[in-house]
Amino acid sequence: MRVLLTGGAGFIGSHTALKLLEAGHEAISLDNLSNSSAESLKRVSQITGRPAPLCVGDCTVEADVERVFREYAPIDAVIHFAGLKAVGESVSKPLDYYQNNLDSTFTLLRVMQKYDCRTVVFSSSATVYGTNQEMPLREDFPTGCTNPYGWTKWMNERVLTDCAKAMGLNVVLLRYFNPIGAHESGMIGEDPSGIPNNLMPFICQVASGKLERLNVFGNDYPTPDGTGVRDYIHVCDLAEGHLAALEYAADHPGTEIVNLGTGIGYSVLDIVHTFEKANGLTLPYTIAPRRPGDIAVCYADPSKAEKLLGWHARRSLEDMCRDSWNWQKNNPDGYGK
Repeated sequence: MRVLLTGGAGFIGSHTALKLLEAGHEAISLDNLSNSSAESLKRVSQITGRPAPLCVGDCTVEADVERVFREYAPIDAVIHFAGLKAVGESVSKPLDYYQNNLDSTFTLLRVMQKYDCRTVVFSSSATVYGTNQEMPLREDFPTGCTNPYGWTKWMNERVLTDCAKAMGLNVVLLRYFNPIGAHESGMIGEDPSGIPNNLMPFICQVASGKLERLNVFGNDYPTPDGTGVRDYIHVCDLAEGHLAALEYAADHPGTEIVNLGTGIGYSVLDIVHTFEKANGLTLPYTIAPRRPGDIAVCYADPSKAEKLLGWHARRSLEDMCRDSWNWQKNNPDGYGK
């Protein structure tokens, strides 16, 4: 298949492009490079020995999207990653998040309809489950969000579900949990701008000496060690989940919702201590007050992914920690963007 990846130069997008190319598909990326680097796809091409073309443009601009569909016709399917993604920023800039994240989907669907492209895999999030207390989280659980970022994912799921019915689309909505790690080559990985929002890149910058210490937000949760528990998944497992979803969607009209997680909850201190052990390092950290809105435990029931897509996460927490550090130490300034 010839596949368009919106936001394909980003962390998850670049790893997915790599897995698509390894599986024999073509991967064309559209990215405005606002929080990513063209270098990621150059390295994907180096690793795979296959072209990974990048079209610089904005998914909210119809002319930019249509240019890709014209230049690379026919596009057989789309994996839609493009969107703003910082939870905290979404609270302070809700209008930016609603406008960007919804407009990109509206624009993409209009162009897909014009060019008779009927298969789309959407990058959703476990944030759509809100503060659901029952674990593990299943796809049929109630939804509801606690921030504008989550609501944009929820709204896009609704839009895609309705358009699947009206337009005869094949749609898979992938609800991610917490992607970390990097490709085993150390050539591509997560390269956040500024101080990282997410745990693993923050840990890596502490390990490299860029940041003084890690703040662990809360150690009084009702968990085995008092720190928050999350479902961390290796980004390469996540990318392989997209490949499985794409190949499923190609032959199945309608909409399916699928969790991509390991089904295992790891605490913040589990991550810290496994990182130390896997890499022979010591991480300085401080216990800080809880952050507003954080919940104690969140992890997936991934059984539907295995049943429907034949996919399950294969890489261990040690793999995630080792590969994250391998990327960081080989690329102390990320892609140098």
